[in-house]
Amino acid sequence: MSFLAILLLSFAMSTDAFAVAVCKGISLQVPKFIDALKVGVLFGFIEAITPILGWLLGYIAVQYIEEWDHWIIFLLMLFLGLRMIYNSLKQEQACQEESLKGSMVMLVLTAISTSIDAFAVGVGLALASVNIVFAAGMIGLATCIMVTIGILLGKKIGCFVGKKAELVGGLVLIFIGAFTLYQHLSA
Repeated sequence: MSFLAILLLSFAMSTDAFAVAVCKGISLQVPKFIDALKVGVLFGFIEAITPILGWLLGYIAVQYIEEWDHWIIFLLMLFLGLRMIYNSLKQEQACQEESLKGSMVMLVLTAISTSIDAFAVGVGLALASVNIVFAAGMIGLATCIMVTIGILLGKKIGCFVGKKAELVGGLVLIFIGAFTLYQHLSA
């Protein structure tokens, strides 16, 4: 997987956390940079750990599924991408429903819920023989940046933009999965 693909994957993986952060930013009067950064670091850390856990599972399984691993990568990315697109288009999901509560427990639970898809991506990264430390670091950094920006700009850009970012993230995941499948089938 190329650097550009990992970069795109990193930002695609951070779009759901970005959407949540934008909604949190909307609910705050004037967010302070240091507070937004703390939340960004928390989300980034959790988002970086989950693909490593998924990678470990994928690494163990790779010897059993090596012949059709490209199909698994494609199907995982397709499923996650379609899920993100679906979530971005749901009309009944109001921005306030996604808003984070002030407690640390709620922040951690929200960060975990937005990083579950990164676990599945980690499985796919093991099958694609990607340097997981680099990829997880990029995913965590992208998430930290996106969450911090989302909180700071929430009032200015609104929940609509956060949901559209999730739509773009879903499309990027589908593209990466399709490109991986194409590379393996054309080789």
